Amino acid sequence: MKYLVLLLFVVAGWLNAQEKYVLVIHGGAGTINQENVSAEEEVAYKAKLEEALKAGYAEIQAGENSLEAVQSAIMVLENSPLFNAGKGAVFTHDGRNELDASIMYGKTENAGAVAGVTNVKNPILAARAVMDNSPHVLLSREGAELFAKEQGLEMVSPVYFWTERRFKQLQSIVEKEEKKVGSIDLDYPDWKFGTVGAVALDQEGNLSAGTSTGGMSNKRWARIGDSPIIGAGTYVNGEVGVSSTGWGEYYIRSVAAYDVAARMMYGKQSVSRSVKEVLNHIEKLGGNGGMIALDKNGNVSMDFNTQGMFRGAITEDGKITVELYKK
Repeated sequence: MKYLVLLLFVVAGWLNAQEKYVLVIHGGAGTINQENVSAEEEVAYKAKLEEALKAGYAEIQAGENSLEAVQSAIMVLENSPLFNAGKGAVFTHDGRNELDASIMYGKTENAGAVAGVTNVKNPILAARAVMDNSPHVLLSREGAELFAKEQGLEMVSPVYFWTERRFKQLQSIVEKEEKKVGSIDLDYPDWKFGTVGAVALDQEGNLSAGTSTGGMSNKRWARIGDSPIIGAGTYVNGEVGVSSTGWGEYYIRSVAAYDVAARMMYGKQSVSRSVKEVLNHIEKLGGNGGMIALDKNGNVSMDFNTQGMFRGAITEDGKITVELYKK
């Protein structure tokens, strides 16, 4: 009997030692390794990811709703030229920056999203406004921009989103495409990656998730990927929150973010197994990328089937983990 009691104490201690995560973020998946990232860039990426985690964590510590944590974390990344969202968005074939974002609250399963906006400084705020102040879920292009302006959000000239790095990337892709030399996928590994996202768990046990992106470099015909699509790029309920990054067409086709939740609900799988199996399915279809997920108990998954993914998480006690490459 005494051995059973001792075992129970050991198990209880082990369970208590498990870290409870309250916020997880990503800044895109792709061919990310130390050969592609300079030492200076590595420092900059890690610093910005840490800044985003701290911004979201401050909201949670202050007792704010998980929506506020997601929004604050994503805004930090949208305001940085390092990521393919907001200020660092990639260019379309026509030389425009068209931005998408979505946000969702697990307690009510309410959601909002915008697609193809060109003059909203922080698309995640526009998505939040759609959720809170409209009867709709997804607004696009000029309509979404008009709504954002009516909501009093900060509007900017499209020039605000112009960065030399992204413009040169577009020029290189177009030149290679015209010459039909080599493989764009391999030679320009981040042409369809760089999306940012966050999932948060607040003090009341409610989950929220959000995703923001500039989409695919050199995209045409007002293409929209998975990021503003609820169930594909973003999904959250009372059990788990998910944000995706990668080749959006495959995430849409597989309803990837919702599939993670469904596997947990109906298959009783863990969050880590669910994410891994969804990514395996996407890979079988021909796509790639990554996902972050956080369940109601604070268990986290940051998985990907590319060479790397910018990612980070923070625990209930404030411990930060930031990683760029495959382990």
